[in-house]
Amino acid sequence: MIGKFFRRSTDKPQSAPEGHKATSSGADKAAAPHSGNEAKSGSGRQRNRRRSGKGDSGRSDNSVRKPQAQTPWSLDEFAVPEQEGKVRFHDLDLPLPLMHAIADLGFQYASPIQGQSLPHTLNGHDLVGKAQTGTGKTAAFLITVIDDLLKHPFDGERYAGEARALIIAPTRELVMQIADDAKNLCKYTDLEIHTLVGGMDYQKQQKALNERLVDILVATPGRLLDFVSNRDCFLDQVEFLVIDEADRMLDMGFIPQVRRIVRQTPRKTHRQTMFFSATFTPEVDDLVEQWTAEPVIVEIEPERVATDTVTQHVYLVSGEEKYPLLYNIVQQDDVESLIVFANRRDQCRRLHEHLLAHGINAGLLSGEVAQNKRVRTLEDFKTGKSKVLVATDVAGRGIHIDGISHVVNYTLPEEPEDYVHRIGRTGRAGKSGTSISFACEDDAMRLEPIEALLGNKLKCEVPPETLLVAPPKVEVKYSSGDRGDRDRGGNRGGGRRGGGRPRR
Repeated sequence: MIGKFFRRSTDKPQSAPEGHKATSSGADKAAAPHSGNEAKSGSGRQRNRRRSGKGDSGRSDNSVRKPQAQTPWSLDEFAVPEQEGKVRFHDLDLPLPLMHAIADLGFQYASPIQGQSLPHTLNGHDLVGKAQTGTGKTAAFLITVIDDLLKHPFDGERYAGEARALIIAPTRELVMQIADDAKNLCKYTDLEIHTLVGGMDYQKQQKALNERLVDILVATPGRLLDFVSNRDCFLDQVEFLVIDEADRMLDMGFIPQVRRIVRQTPRKTHRQTMFFSATFTPEVDDLVEQWTAEPVIVEIEPERVATDTVTQHVYLVSGEEKYPLLYNIVQQDDVESLIVFANRRDQCRRLHEHLLAHGINAGLLSGEVAQNKRVRTLEDFKTGKSKVLVATDVAGRGIHIDGISHVVNYTLPEEPEDYVHRIGRTGRAGKSGTSISFACEDDAMRLEPIEALLGNKLKCEVPPETLLVAPPKVEVKYSSGDRGDRDRGGNRGGGRRGGGRPRR
């Protein structure tokens, strides 16, 4: 790495508000004990202390910061009336630049998880939050981090690649979504946000870390470990650790990597930790005990597991009828944008190939698609350039797009919680949406656990004949190595039963 360090002459230490956990910056941080590799000092890291050129401000020439807002702004421009039972962001004593960004985003009242967690996390408490995607948890932890970083700027020398706040998420899409949200909330500050994700150019990410300070680092576990192992990134000065979607990380086998990462950070009594999971199993509870110190527990149960704004259909079909049904649904006039979920990436790939062959502008999101292509695919879908998005659960985890009119479960998920996550992609921001699930003989066994989670029976129906009309015959261009015995639905001949969890 290019081992430069930076000094910000404008950074002045400020006293923490009463009751706030002391941040480990400056002399206090240097004196704080660490565990394992955490006790290494700046010289112990053997970082090249080549000093960068400084401008008149004392700031490194290579660490040019974003300009502050040029026009003055005051809270008078963001009037929000008090409402009984609701928490206003005005009531949380947040810095003015952060409030300005919140006003731009149109946030007036905190969501339930924000309202219950922020009074504790803003005072330095660790947090364990149980909340589904879409409840506002991302803003809850970002507001806490940004508030503290602004109120307690780092006093002293900064090394390249030395993060103050670390957010770990299981998928590249979710990392990018969190980073976008952070940039929106930091638009009137000089805080720097970096992302480290696999599938994208390592040198570009390395160059960004070396040229700009890193205040908030959002990363997937594997790529972060690459940077830590190569000594391009250092975690022993981390003041905030956020672990998002811990249950999903368990499912994906990331926990050994996350353990290695956590061991690189200060001990749990010398950092603030926020831990989020949609479900809590004994394994998740064990991680909470290891990684948090006397946390506040906030559990948000949605008023209904499945939102009232989503109309749910379950169509009973054979395996061969699935693709004709999907094709005809896409042709309907009320379908503005549609996400198709399947359990395996080979299923998604074949569906994508069939849709393209039929002239339908569709994108593909799965673990085997290169990251730069996935970013373009999501952007095309957001802007309406493509009408259909085919995705696995893992790849679709970070999809938060308003205006999606339909969701199709081409195969019912093996985990009931994934059903709720899938249909939650539609019916957002107060709009109505439609979810359609295909249940064939291989999917039927998955209905009962989903109904148990929802708390009600799903009405199963036979699709209208008009939706089962065979699509035009076309020549499908299959990917290399993907030629096999297929039925008309793009499935391999013969149903698969059991066999463990699907590859995604």
